[in-house]
Amino acid sequence: MNLLIHPTYFPTVAHFVAIAKASSVTFEAADNFQKQTYRNRMYIYGANGKLLLNVPVKHNKSNLKTAYKNTYIENVENWQKQHWRSIVSAYKSSPFFEYYQDDIKSLFFTPQESLYQLNCSIFKIICNCIELDITINHTSIFEKETTNYTDLRRLVNAKKEVHVPTIPYTQVFSDKHGYINNLSIVDLLFNEGPNTLNYLESQAKFW
Repeated sequence: MNLLIHPTYFPTVAHFVAIAKASSVTFEAADNFQKQTYRNRMYIYGANGKLLLNVPVKHNKSNLKTAYKNTYIENVENWQKQHWRSIVSAYKSSPFFEYYQDDIKSLFFTPQESLYQLNCSIFKIICNCIELDITINHTSIFEKETTNYTDLRRLVNAKKEVHVPTIPYTQVFSDKHGYINNLSIVDLLFNEGPNTLNYLESQAKFW
């Protein structure tokens, strides 16, 4: 399967279920940035339940559309420090936090400018953590319809999220709030560790 998908900020479990079943992945680089998508947000499992972490982006004052690959991060506030603190608070007691924390932490203590490049870097680090070896390509032109790929670009939409049921796994605060489906891949990684790839490959096909 040749998969067409968006690189997103710490992709959802559903993103990685599709990626784990693909023979190659092409990232959509030629579309326009849109608000309220997983391009610049992720959800983790905090002590009070589902928690949104959002990367601030620089707004285009000319009201013209901005290409995703030309979208830049707004670094006026130290969002990286805030995000890392939230991740530590949420997962410090998870079974595999100490095992993977240095790999993930590096992303929050390195200056970031390009949202697209940040998300590509995140993808590479997560793939290394779960030992997933896959070919990555990038689009050069935008095609609304395509027959060359399995098109799952719709998974980027956070406001109208595609419902993808997954097999429940143990989460840190599940005794308080129950199982929360389709969080960021970091939730699965810190809780399942070396079993993450096996878990992804075992999920039912949803497309």
